[in-house]
Amino acid sequence: MIVVAGEALIDLVPLPPGPHPAGPGGLPALAPRPGGGPYNTARALARLGSATTFCSRVSTDGFGEALLAGLLADGVDLSLVQRGPEPTTLAVPSLDPQGSAAYEFYAEGSADRLFALPAELPQQVGALALGTCALVLEPGASAYQALLRREAARGVFTLLDPNIRPALISDPDAYRRRFHGWLPHVCLLKLSTEDAAWLDGSVQDWLAAGPEAVVTTRGAAGMAVHTRDGAHYQVPAAPVEVADTIGAGDTVNAALLHRLSDRAALSRPALAALDEAAWTDVLDYACRAAALACSRAGAHPPYATELE
Repeated sequence: MIVVAGEALIDLVPLPPGPHPAGPGGLPALAPRPGGGPYNTARALARLGSATTFCSRVSTDGFGEALLAGLLADGVDLSLVQRGPEPTTLAVPSLDPQGSAAYEFYAEGSADRLFALPAELPQQVGALALGTCALVLEPGASAYQALLRREAARGVFTLLDPNIRPALISDPDAYRRRFHGWLPHVCLLKLSTEDAAWLDGSVQDWLAAGPEAVVTTRGAAGMAVHTRDGAHYQVPAAPVEVADTIGAGDTVNAALLHRLSDRAALSRPALAALDEAAWTDVLDYACRAAALACSRAGAHPPYATELE
């Protein structure tokens, strides 16, 4: 079982020009879509065939019910989901001409911010994935941080995707210090080139702090991995006509964990033992999954049958 911990929210996605009436001042029509980095990762994992549990706090409002329905439809276990009457967080993405998304958030007083540290996760948990807004917005951020440290201490494989959202980070230097404090508890760090530039550090420094490997997504340039023993492997991106990049990085998280699980590599020693052929296979699988996610508008991760 893989546990994905973090927020579930609603993306208010601008609709393309067409028959949708514009609002006052020419504002675009917005369509609500299920989202949130951890939420998308959980759905993607389940679609790829991994037993997946979502760990979060979700509103009892209509949006919250729709979010849980989406997880259930993909076969995600909800036994670790907490509920609350506060509203669901809203995110408004804007797309550049290449389809890359930037976000504005409406998260004050929302349900996911009040996440509380759960009891120890079940013994059969093989990995824990965290990231994005969940590790920024207090008081829940401290609970997710405590979950990371506690589960790592008992040997659970951990993946961290910081998935930086600058609009949410009021003190960048404080966040960077917290990020470095998480690294000793992380087995696999995955981040985009944009994340890496914002964090203003080096792969070598991050590896020295704790992770066995750092995977970097590089958009049209593909994907690369650096390991603690100094190895560096990369693969090209899968060719695709990009609709948008919403959910692509979350799909990469899921594909990495799923393929590593297939290789019985969800442990520090097993991850450290992967050779060039193994890493190339894992990265290529993640690239192909991300390409499929980019080929359709919104967060729609692929199913296992699409990658066969």
